[in-house]
Amino acid sequence: MRTTGFGVIDWRAHQLKYVGSGCVRTPKGTLPARLKLIMDNLREIISHYRPDQVAVEQVFVNVNPKSTLLLGQARGAAICAAVLHNLDVSEYTALQIKQAVVGNGHAHKDQVQSMVIQLLSLTGIPGKDAADALACAICHAHGGSGLGKFSSGLRMKRGRLV
Repeated sequence: MRTTGFGVIDWRAHQLKYVGSGCVRTPKGTLPARLKLIMDNLREIISHYRPDQVAVEQVFVNVNPKSTLLLGQARGAAICAAVLHNLDVSEYTALQIKQAVVGNGHAHKDQVQSMVIQLLSLTGIPGKDAADALACAICHAHGGSGLGKFSSGLRMKRGRLV
């Protein structure tokens, strides 16, 4: 839970445009203090960029239950930051995000990072956490408020785009 990525894009006339990205890093400390830091930083980021909507990645059940719980708590802090700004929050699984961005729900992080660079015409390379956040934003932009609304005619079936 030490790093929480964020990514901001603009989606107009079916064109993706990079706006900003980065990471919120938390130092060692108590869990409540780290969660507060995540929420406070994301509230500042939301105030700065003024997005219309927020998309977050759903937590997957990891082999380490403690890590899964910590990830879920960090995600909760991010969601709270968004709802405190009265923003709608959409959620996507890692499989949905990878499928939407790379075309393969089991793509590796470096493949996601490469596609984010290509789709947003980036001149630099975002960090992996920022690239994941940008990929989530791209997934949301392509799917509206749900992947069932893909304009290309794709739909969800058992967690996959078909």
